[in-house]
This record gives sequence, C-alpha cells and structure tokens, in this order.
Amino acid sequence: MGAFASISIILLAVIIDFFLMDVDRKRWGWMKNWSRFHKILFFLGFIAITSIIYIGLSLEYL
Repeated sequence: MGAFASISIILLAVIIDFFLMDVDRKRWGWMKNWSRFHKILFFLGFIAITSIIYIGLSLEYL
C-alpha cells in the first residue's frame, strides 16, 4: 500500500503542476510544440521510469 500511495502522490503532483499550476508555461514550455501523442508518450515513460526506480529502490523492504 505504501508503494502505491507514494507513486500516486508523485504522479498527482506532476499532473497538477502540468495542468493547473504552470499557467505561464515556464516549467513545461519546452513541450509546447509537441503533439498530444508525444506528450502522452512522455508521461507514460515518466510513470514507468518512476515506478521502476521506486520499486527497485524498495525491493529489500518488500
């Protein structure tokens, strides 16, 4: 349950930052010319890499 909660908090923070907090596009402006497909691929890759790193670092505690 702890791993799921941690990953959910990280993903929720990134999604909130992307859609709600960065209204001037200063942090995510480098993606403004990307297509929707490429943005989806980026976020899916981010989710996969974040999950792999978190699970990899916490394997000894599982």
